[in-house]
Amino acid sequence: MAKLPSISGKKAIKTFEKIGYQIIRKKGSHFRLYHPNKEPITIPNHKNLAKGLLRKILRDAEISVKEFIDLLKR
Repeated sequence: MAKLPSISGKKAIKTFEKIGYQIIRKKGSHFRLYHPNKEPITIPNHKNLAKGLLRKILRDAEISVKEFIDLLKR
């Protein structure tokens, strides 16, 4: 299993935008992202996302850790 990187909320949002997610609303420090074929996800705009939270977001977005790491490198 690939190791999750330590990233910020903004970097996570930019990464999910690469696969078709769009910001539909912002409330406080949380962004709600929508994808036409997947469940919506919520990402907090924190300096560092906790590993467990990031893993949960990836599970909700139905992508693997390896796929996410590959998207980060693009």
